[in-house]
Amino acid sequence: MTNQTTTEPRGLDPAVFWPALAIGGGFVLWGALAPESLTVAARWTLAGIIRSFGWGFVVSTAFFLVFAVFLAFSRFGDIKLGREDEAPEFSTPSWVCMMFSVGMGIGLMFWGAAEPISHFGAPPHALAEPKTKAAALVAMQYSYFHWALHPWAIYAVVGLALAYFSYRRGLPMLISRAFQPLLGSAIHGPAGKAIDVLAIVATLFGTATSLGLGAQQINSGLNILWGTGETNGISLAIIATLTVAFILSAISGVGKGVQFLSNMNMVLAVALLAFLAVCGPTVFVFNTFIESIGEYISNIVTMSFRTAAFSDGSWLSSWTIFYWAWWVSWAPFVGVFIARISRGRSIREFVVGVLLIPSAVTFVWFTIMGGAALHSELFGPGGLLDAVNAKGEAASLFVLLAQFPWPALTSAVAMFLVAVFFVSGADAASVVMGMLSSRGALEPRPAIVALWGALAGASACVLLVMGGLKGLQTASILAAAPFLLVMVGLCVSLWRGLMDDVTGKSTPLAEARFAELRPAEARTAAIAPAADA
Repeated sequence: MTNQTTTEPRGLDPAVFWPALAIGGGFVLWGALAPESLTVAARWTLAGIIRSFGWGFVVSTAFFLVFAVFLAFSRFGDIKLGREDEAPEFSTPSWVCMMFSVGMGIGLMFWGAAEPISHFGAPPHALAEPKTKAAALVAMQYSYFHWALHPWAIYAVVGLALAYFSYRRGLPMLISRAFQPLLGSAIHGPAGKAIDVLAIVATLFGTATSLGLGAQQINSGLNILWGTGETNGISLAIIATLTVAFILSAISGVGKGVQFLSNMNMVLAVALLAFLAVCGPTVFVFNTFIESIGEYISNIVTMSFRTAAFSDGSWLSSWTIFYWAWWVSWAPFVGVFIARISRGRSIREFVVGVLLIPSAVTFVWFTIMGGAALHSELFGPGGLLDAVNAKGEAASLFVLLAQFPWPALTSAVAMFLVAVFFVSGADAASVVMGMLSSRGALEPRPAIVALWGALAGASACVLLVMGGLKGLQTASILAAAPFLLVMVGLCVSLWRGLMDDVTGKSTPLAEARFAELRPAEARTAAIAPAADA
């Protein structure tokens, strides 16, 4: 197969934009007019997916990790994402820093203390007695499992496919274009349009899930500091305020300002972790890191393939399957991001960097936050598990910070971190949804970006009204289920493309066309620090 590049039409793609808008808008309208009906329908559909297809999330996610590692250490590992003589567009330190920024976000802020404490009180699959040292070890092991190698393998598969077909085949950075070896010219027809629609819908609800979590946590922090109360009304007001902020950021050309805030967020996040490590149980944290990593590595295969057949199906759907679905729904957005910053890297460099760098951040983050929280429960003063049971997971971080010096200051810093992650992450996600609905345009029209941002905020509001955290989890799984099938097809297509590459049936992109496709570094820089999980 020879490598040919064509100039595709620019501007809005009606065949992608209108169906995706109808699905997202229809969901918001249904939730606004008949929330109870939507809740019943969503829960019924979710139960069917979990009952009949829950194993698919488990097997597919394990496969993505194996597939990514295989590509890195096979003969395909030396293939460049670009011309054979192409140097990386960004230096390794810059690439690492941007990868680090993707590994941070609302999710880690929300779950850093909450997940280990939740597992401590109710150990996964009854693997230990609740509230014991054994339960604490299992809690750390599963926190690593849900946040480290597996989710980043999901992102790596999508990002690698986009980078390969864009930088070596000269195709626009669209999910559908990565299906060229399988679909041929049909990528321009209904099948290709449907793939891009599914990518937008998955991103929309993945973004809404993160926005909902962020609003809940800010609401909890305000209540603990100033007694504002925790109600849906306050959470909805927080979502509305920050949605306006990130829409203005996305359409007003203030990317440098957002980049500055995001970089400052990184500094503050590291400072907060350092504060907890130094003022907290430092020796316990180091011991926890070493032992938990060992348990994680020892049991990764067993955890990867555990289904509901002989274990707790309810726990599995509320935690592991929810997480795999959440990562799948974010895969188009994060995949575009890591593809954009990885030109000139080899496949081996790409996979090793994407899997290991964010995973290392995750290990440190959960070890410090989760370790400090577990130490409090095991050796006093405790109270975090009671707070989670009484007030929800969003309260755990602030209850933990209250046990350290200067709780008002550190809680305010934590809320600022969540708010900026909210704004910068949603900003970038809105731009990516604009790109996907505009034939891969690097600078989608501001009105389109604003529309997707407003719809993400509205969806988050509907999900909170539907049932808080349960509503957010439900939406992630429902949106991710069809896109999971797209990702499996993406792996097959990437494999065929790489086989063509090594057998000489396709050739790298010509110099002139490659230069024409080079994206603006300014836009990459504006998006880079904004991404979060």
